[in-house]
Amino acid sequence: MSWIFGINKGAEGIQLPPMPPPSGGDDGGKDKDAGSTSGGKMSPYQFDSAALERAAKAAKELENSKYAREAIELTKQQEKTAQMEQQRKIKELEGSIEQMKMDQARVLQEEKRKTLAEETKHQQQRAQYQDQLARKRYDDQLAQQRQIQEENLRRQEESISKQEAMKKATLEYEAELRLKTDMKRIEAELRGKAKIDRENQDLIRDKIKLKAQEQRQTVLESIKTAGAVLGSGFQAFISDWSRVTTTTAGLTLLAVGIYGAKYGTGVAARYAEARLGKPSLVRETSRLTVLQALRHPVKTVKRVTAKAEDALEGIILKPELEERLRDVAIATRHTKKNKGYYRNLLLYGPPGTGKTMFAKSLAKHSGMDYAIMTGGDVAPMGKEGVSAMHKVFDWAQTSRRGVLLFVDEADAFLRKRSQEVISEDMRATLNAFLYRTGEQSNKFMLVLASNQPEQFDWAINDRLDEMVEFDVPTLEERERMVRRYFDLYVLKPATEGKRRLKVDKFDYSSKCSEIAAKTDGLSGREISKLGVAWQASAYASENGVLTEKMIDEYVNSTVKQHQKKVQWQAEQVKKRGKNNENGYLTAKAASMLNMPKEHSNPS
Repeated sequence: MSWIFGINKGAEGIQLPPMPPPSGGDDGGKDKDAGSTSGGKMSPYQFDSAALERAAKAAKELENSKYAREAIELTKQQEKTAQMEQQRKIKELEGSIEQMKMDQARVLQEEKRKTLAEETKHQQQRAQYQDQLARKRYDDQLAQQRQIQEENLRRQEESISKQEAMKKATLEYEAELRLKTDMKRIEAELRGKAKIDRENQDLIRDKIKLKAQEQRQTVLESIKTAGAVLGSGFQAFISDWSRVTTTTAGLTLLAVGIYGAKYGTGVAARYAEARLGKPSLVRETSRLTVLQALRHPVKTVKRVTAKAEDALEGIILKPELEERLRDVAIATRHTKKNKGYYRNLLLYGPPGTGKTMFAKSLAKHSGMDYAIMTGGDVAPMGKEGVSAMHKVFDWAQTSRRGVLLFVDEADAFLRKRSQEVISEDMRATLNAFLYRTGEQSNKFMLVLASNQPEQFDWAINDRLDEMVEFDVPTLEERERMVRRYFDLYVLKPATEGKRRLKVDKFDYSSKCSEIAAKTDGLSGREISKLGVAWQASAYASENGVLTEKMIDEYVNSTVKQHQKKVQWQAEQVKKRGKNNENGYLTAKAASMLNMPKEHSNPS
């Protein structure tokens, strides 16, 4: 057993013996035991020395082996590992015990939480149930109180109705008693009066006879007295011829005064209307009435003392058209100065090209009054159109300065009588117009404006002395207009007054040229509206500044709108051409047949 204590460590060549078999032995052992048993009788306390021999042999072999120490260390390590494994199992068992305790505590807490939640839930349900009971009790109390109030109200109403019925019955009974009392009283009074009348019948009869006799005598005496007075007066009146003459003259003068006042008032009213008033067809006029002169004396004096102005001031047209219109203005002014006969003028062209503006300026330049009427106002007049037309020309004849009668949209009522379907009232009004314009006048100058002069009646064309066409402005005129209206509506408000309008910094000149190039086809009125739109957009902005972007937006919008209008007009003309395609030749032949008849008409 020296290997146990570490002796003979250096022994080499000794191999570790195999592990001893279990104490029970193997098959060989069994056979050996069986042989020994079979060889003789064994004692129950017999000791088996084979195991000890094997152990001793193994210990000896281990002691002689060179790996004895390593085997011991290995055995120690195995023992230590076994101990550590056992400790690990113990720790795991302790951990499982602790986990079990924690699980038990968690389960206990969960059960406690569930118990508290159930208790809270039961308390809430109990509180809700109690609240429902309280609400139900309160509702029952309210319903009971309501029933009691309704019952009390019903009883009060029944009581009031009973009182009203009793009061009504009492009043009816009182009225019935009063009626019976009054009837009995009246009956008693009538009976007493009848009794008195029967007793005094002779006295009453004598009284009536005496009163009638006195009245008869009074009437007879009055008649006799009146007849005597009238007879004496008439006799005295007849005997005095001077009094008769005076009375006759007075009655005659009284009749003349009554009838003169009756008819003279109408004549004076018509005269005042012709001299002082304005006809209903005249929309606008520069002619001052007496009332306006008294109301605005300063304006009247300025107008009377005003000098002649340039007829084309503020009007931008083509140079050739300006030259021609200037000649017309000079000729009209000299005609007014020399008291000659005025020439009738036709201004035709697209709308917004300056026809009305030139007519007003021509009247101011020539020292005349202008009156503007529109053809669309004639048709609604109906039967009154003839008298209204005569009133216009009568009113124009009374002017001392002369009147430039401007008829805008003249083609509305001066259409061809042979082709157009017009009413009898319109035809009569047209004939009245032709009658009043059949000869030249030194009191008024007729200026017609139309977008469709080809629709005029042939008689109207005979009364026109000169025709002037107004066309849409070209690039040069558009640039002049844009610069003028930009200066008028943008630059002047920005530099004068309170300067509420401000203009952003950009090249004004190049911008005006650019706008003029974009606005091809626009009329002068549309370009002037552009200036007004620029000013309005600046005033409508938050800071009151007109920017280049705002100007471009309005210009582009106006150009698009103009293109849309042109498209609409083209579609309308195309549609009208299709509608009139079938009857065009017939209408033209009829107009040619009626043309000589109209020209032969002296009107």
